[in-house]
Amino acid sequence: MRAVSEQDIRASFVNCSKGEAKRLPLPRDLEERRWDDLDFLGWRDLSAPDRSYIVTELRGELTGITLRSPSQQRGFLHRSMCSVCLTTHPGSGVSLMTARKRGQAGRDGNSVGIYLCTDLDCSLYVRGRKTPAPGGRFEESLTVEQQIERTTNKLTAFLDLLSA
Repeated sequence: MRAVSEQDIRASFVNCSKGEAKRLPLPRDLEERRWDDLDFLGWRDLSAPDRSYIVTELRGELTGITLRSPSQQRGFLHRSMCSVCLTTHPGSGVSLMTARKRGQAGRDGNSVGIYLCTDLDCSLYVRGRKTPAPGGRFEESLTVEQQIERTTNKLTAFLDLLSA
């Protein structure tokens, strides 16, 4: 992913109002991010733990979405798999995150959901830059580049559901 500015991020959101995008908190470490290691920029709202955000390049356009997740925590012995990077995590390491659809459908309350790593570090798990709990990544026959392509394709398919 290419480096993006605060203004680019705020202008990219497609499933919230311009006012909401203007008020949402941004990550404080944008300058230190290793953009080459990211397929998307994902962060959680520290003041509202049920809110998360993703910004990515979708068909050449910077696209941002707001996400919500349930506040209910799972037990530590329960393991779940992220639908995007296929990493498994114990407890609350994977959350069902929902996004309002674009346009009138979203204003009518329609949404779509996906299971994602709660920390939104899918790109780092796929590249081996961040290590999940033991048993979190299965040995695959795909190359890292193929896994990255799969990850971006799965995220693109989810983002396409916002317009459907």
